[in-house]
Amino acid sequence: MNRRAIVAANWKMNGSLALVNSMVSELNNVTLNENVEVVVCPSFPYLAAFSIASSNVNLPTAFSLGAQNLSEHAKGAFTGEVSTSMLQEFGVNYVIVGHSERRSIYKETSTLVAQKIKAALAAGLQPILCIGESEDERVAEQTNVVLAAQLQPVIDEIGIEKFADVVVAYEPVWAIGTGKTASPEMAQTTHQFIREFIAKIDESVAVKVPLLYGGSVNATNCEELFAQADIDGGLIGGASLKAEEFKIICSAAKG
Repeated sequence: MNRRAIVAANWKMNGSLALVNSMVSELNNVTLNENVEVVVCPSFPYLAAFSIASSNVNLPTAFSLGAQNLSEHAKGAFTGEVSTSMLQEFGVNYVIVGHSERRSIYKETSTLVAQKIKAALAAGLQPILCIGESEDERVAEQTNVVLAAQLQPVIDEIGIEKFADVVVAYEPVWAIGTGKTASPEMAQTTHQFIREFIAKIDESVAVKVPLLYGGSVNATNCEELFAQADIDGGLIGGASLKAEEFKIICSAAKG
């Protein structure tokens, strides 16, 4: 089965209106392989600007807008939070959920992450579920245990059938923003475990779920990473802020 490939840009708390406009202009000229989708996730203040700029240049449908987080609540007295309906008004199609920085800095539990995934799906948004282990957990050979503990609450919350609508991004915490990258073989082994974990519950769902790799992906290593059997694209951090480098990464994705 040919799964769609996804390259998602996580700008984190970076960017500007100038970057929004230049990135949209540059992406309008990028060449993508068939069945490849590119998702750009700027900070909340730039969602409207990106949506407008994309419309102005008639950016192809292969490009989508994503958010970096969402509330599990539909509305109410939750100062500083953003609901699914708010995201939808600005043309958002994807949302990153459970990034390691949300888990570590803001203490989001896997239970809360599962609730956010449920809220996203209920609103028709496609969640990008982030999972990953720390360096200590990798050294202790606990990677698979950690990943299973992050996946299972989501499956329990939404059911395995709905998990077919989730994108999973494996990001080893020790490789995020550090310049360290899992070798293609190491990344493939871990992605294979993730797919096999899902397949033990429902094989038909496992073959559909796009699995992305994140963690210091750049223009130099992207092609070899994307060539792996179970890596269907990437969640890109720092390199997604550099238009020329990000274009190379997008073009390397194989649908």
